[in-house]
Amino acid sequence: QVQLVESGGGLVQAGDSLRLSCAASGRTFSAYNMGWFRQAPGKEREFVAHISWSGRTTYYADSVKGRFTISRDNAKNTLYLQMNNLKPEDTAVYYCAAQRYSGSYSDISQYNYWGQGTQVTVSS
Repeated sequence: QVQLVESGGGLVQAGDSLRLSCAASGRTFSAYNMGWFRQAPGKEREFVAHISWSGRTTYYADSVKGRFTISRDNAKNTLYLQMNNLKPEDTAVYYCAAQRYSGSYSDISQYNYWGQGTQVTVSS
């Protein structure tokens, strides 16, 4: 069992930056690939970014590539998402998720544990 708690969301203006954090507890954090997903009102949850257990491999949705950076600190059991040049369309609840076994990095069903989410709102 892995417990995940996101933080760092808030209300910002277009062009601003935010850094989300996801604190993990329970089983060994470094054994899990990790992902960030988001869900806007009335829309399905969508993939944002993924990082391998070692941190050596990352993937991003096209919509955030070049603006968002996923990283992790296994010594601190923490996952991060640095979001720069935020746009109103980035407004959503952001979730971190843990993937025990390597599979599709963008498939929600491949992730075993989820946090409760943190709200990000970007005003124009």
